[in-house]
Amino acid sequence: MKLEDLRSELSSIDRRLVELIAERQRIVGEIGHSKQSAGRATRDYEREKDVLEMARSHAKSLNVDPNVAEEILTTLIRSSLTHQERSRVEAEGKGDGRRVLVIGGAGKMGGWFVGFFNSQGFTTTVADAVVEDGPGSFRDWKAAGVDYDIIVLATPLAVSGEILTELAALSPDGLVFDIGSLKTPLKAGLGALAHAGCKVASLHPMYGPDTELLSGRHLIFVDAGSAEATAEAKELFAATMVDQLDMGLDEHDRLISYVLGLSHALNIAFFTALAESGERAPKLARLSSTTFDAQLLVSAAVAEDNPRMYFEIQHLNKFGLDPLDALYESVAKIREVVADGDESGFVELMRSGREYLATRR
Repeated sequence: MKLEDLRSELSSIDRRLVELIAERQRIVGEIGHSKQSAGRATRDYEREKDVLEMARSHAKSLNVDPNVAEEILTTLIRSSLTHQERSRVEAEGKGDGRRVLVIGGAGKMGGWFVGFFNSQGFTTTVADAVVEDGPGSFRDWKAAGVDYDIIVLATPLAVSGEILTELAALSPDGLVFDIGSLKTPLKAGLGALAHAGCKVASLHPMYGPDTELLSGRHLIFVDAGSAEATAEAKELFAATMVDQLDMGLDEHDRLISYVLGLSHALNIAFFTALAESGERAPKLARLSSTTFDAQLLVSAAVAEDNPRMYFEIQHLNKFGLDPLDALYESVAKIREVVADGDESGFVELMRSGREYLATRR
């Protein structure tokens, strides 16, 4: 066959693949409705395992790379879960026209919450310095008032602390919660709201604004002094598959100093060392390696993110210096064993790390 004929045949197969995906999504939608009607969980891990094992086995029988088959089916499963979760959130939405004010709603995570509440049938108002005053939007949150069923703070930490304290003086009747990455800078404001008898909760979404599927993601609920408010906040996410974690304020910030602070610092140190090495980035990229490419990918994402937010996470956390000191000492230890030619010391570092990481399972 000529090249043009082969390409035409390939295009025909590609179209059939897309049509099969559409047919699969239709069936997935029906399965989702059936699960919802029966009160069954959206995600079935055992079924997913069976599907992936079938895909690998069938691929082998057809002389197709089983890894490719598994990757394709994993993508389709994730797409199916996203569709089912979104449909469930919309169907079970608790909005019913209730009113929500999202302070900082024009930002990335603020925008995520605006979309989340809209999907549940809430009437959402945005207060943000970058928007124009108009229907459903205010430049100044004070002009928006506090007569809402829910008030969400999606502003920088320093700003959130001030707003929480100001809200306490206004004593709103509805649920109030922040979504800050740290809680100690907000402690005074959260405490003032609790002391005023307000329904105050504190959340930390461990996912970014581009997240569509909440399955496998974590949402932390930090005790802010009102069990009723925390329970009400949790109910908002009952239709999703997000993993809800309960945590105390100090425990949250201590752990976050490693989960966010250390990981951010490590990547900043990585791209800073490269930038100041004198080596050209294109030359390094051409050499590449599996480890280097993976680290470069993560570091590039960190470099593109909000530097002021990252600084807040480092600077405003009272536990923030501990992981930085640990990182400094670890690098010094690696340098020492390398400089001394201490192979056994280097091997011991690797062994110790391997044992520690094995416990995460």
